[in-house]
Amino acid sequence: MKLNILRHNFFHFISFLSLTLIVSCQTQESKINGVSFVAGPNKVDSTHVAPLVELNANAASVMPFGFMRKIDTPEIIHDTDRQWYGETKAGSKQYIIELQKKDIQIMIKPQIWVWNGEFTGTIKMNSEEDWQALEKSYTSFIMTYVDLAIEMKAEIFCIGTELELFIKNRPKYWSNLIKDIRKKYNGKLTYAANWDEFWRTSFWTELDYIGIDAYFPVSEMQTPTVEDCLNGWQKHLNGLTEFSKEKKRKILFTEFGYRSVDYTGKKPWNYDYKMTSVNMQGQVNATQALFKTVWDKEWFAGGYLWKWFTEHKKVGGLKDNQFTPQNKPVEKVFKFYYGEQNFDK
Repeated sequence: MKLNILRHNFFHFISFLSLTLIVSCQTQESKINGVSFVAGPNKVDSTHVAPLVELNANAASVMPFGFMRKIDTPEIIHDTDRQWYGETKAGSKQYIIELQKKDIQIMIKPQIWVWNGEFTGTIKMNSEEDWQALEKSYTSFIMTYVDLAIEMKAEIFCIGTELELFIKNRPKYWSNLIKDIRKKYNGKLTYAANWDEFWRTSFWTELDYIGIDAYFPVSEMQTPTVEDCLNGWQKHLNGLTEFSKEKKRKILFTEFGYRSVDYTGKKPWNYDYKMTSVNMQGQVNATQALFKTVWDKEWFAGGYLWKWFTEHKKVGGLKDNQFTPQNKPVEKVFKFYYGEQNFDK
């Protein structure tokens, strides 16, 4: 009898241990290792998705666009035949179909572009009439892609990107919009707040993730070292940890990355095309430090690198100083951390 009991307890322990290991592995593998899949002029096929598989990415944000003439003009022009194919509903759907064939999880992230590149965070109307018109137009824009998210069973939907003054001035609208989306869509919701905006965003507890476009300044060095960037992250890390705990939501980097340019860690959001330097090592070091700092944290859900173009062989390279990691040394950094997730510090 005792022998049978011991055998039973032993096998029960082994089963429990196996289950624990499985759950542990699933937890580690559940990070969102994503790319921001740039909307292009043409359809995509398996050859455009294959480089994501090679990168060990398991997720992609698909980014249809709406356009505004000025920051105080209430009309959002979207889903027209004057846009690039990937910026439309039909193009976004075609992209998603090809990505899903390779089991790439989808976040649909509609974005606004203001003519002349004015910052969307400053969008603000001059009258109540214009605010109401903007709300009507934005709802039309967003619901077009909520319907697509439902149709394509997209895992995550992002309700907006870097719209601080719109949110600050019309908080009731945004709460109502979230409720209306929830009535139709059963996936996860987030919002992409700018790195210095998310503290003030009012509706995180109404969403599933705290979304941050994570261009946190981490180094003043011309070629930032990994160590300097790790030190630079410390002034942000405690705040992120506590904010996630306070809101009871995981943090998702809806965008993150560094340019291959001098001083890449100083103002990581800077996309000024007048900057002509090229610095591959700075991009590598800053990216390594980001992975070492946040990717293993329990409160961190993962993120989407900025940015990944569909025509892989034609972009990036050793003369390019923009954000994309394609055909640059930093591409191997992403492949390693997205694949191995070895957080040996």
